[in-house]
Amino acid sequence: MTLYIGREASKLWKRVCAETTTEIYLLAENWKYLLAGLIFQYVHGLAARGVHYLHRPGPILQDVGFLLLPELGQDKAYISETLFTFIFLSFVLWTFHPFIMKSKKIYTVLVWCRVLAFLVASQFLRIITFYSTQLPGPNYHCREGSKLATLPRPDSVVEVLLINFPRGIVYGCGDLIFSSHMIFTLVFVRSYQKYGSRRFIKQLAWLLAIVQSFLIVASRKHYTVDVVVAWYTVNLVVFFVDKKLPELPDRTSGAALLPLNTKDKDSRTKEENHKLLNGNSGDPADWRQRTQVNGKTLEDGNTGHPDTAMNGV
Repeated sequence: MTLYIGREASKLWKRVCAETTTEIYLLAENWKYLLAGLIFQYVHGLAARGVHYLHRPGPILQDVGFLLLPELGQDKAYISETLFTFIFLSFVLWTFHPFIMKSKKIYTVLVWCRVLAFLVASQFLRIITFYSTQLPGPNYHCREGSKLATLPRPDSVVEVLLINFPRGIVYGCGDLIFSSHMIFTLVFVRSYQKYGSRRFIKQLAWLLAIVQSFLIVASRKHYTVDVVVAWYTVNLVVFFVDKKLPELPDRTSGAALLPLNTKDKDSRTKEENHKLLNGNSGDPADWRQRTQVNGKTLEDGNTGHPDTAMNGV
């Protein structure tokens, strides 16, 4: 039993080391895209912080979702955030599964490059939208009478740049159309739909996205239009941006992404030259035994009739 555990631990450690080497190579080639995506996450938070200064509380707008869905109440608003946190952490952990799992179809760095591209495009459209028109926030801390509904004038630029993370993000107002929670949820679900392997998890992910939509409205964090616009905008963004990006390499073929070193290249060149000198190509289908008759080389299929070939019939 101890020997088996030790052997499996050794295999796992080798798998982690090999995957780490590959991912470091990919990170060295794609770090600019990852860094740009992460910087834009800060820019998005900064924009949401800025629109909070412009927000003016007012009467809650008439909303079909508010009429159909019962209000969860301020004491149960955490349910929506809990589900979103579960979806977020589950997807992050899944993107790192190639380090420990045998069955793997993705490269972590390349998947996050695509995910950040989808997020940046969607968030850019979101910034334009909520700065175009500021609606009175339906959330409890954004209503009339709340001290957090409008931020006081900042004393310095540093106060704005710090964005008071994470409190400034959680208790933001004015950044309504369209829902940021649904951007992350739909991008994650669409990514797993394409690169995931478990059909049950794909179906569960879409179900959780629908439940998340209802909980956002029921907790009065967004109007129904914020969720509806997110559904078709994010899906369209992912559809069109995904067409512009290069497809991920298929790991099932076993092809390595790491470049060959000089020694490997020399050995492979010598092996190919040796095959050519012996009359064999690199294709295993050509490695067939041939019989020479009267100076002519015959295939295996003709070796059964040497006399016929010799008589010219």
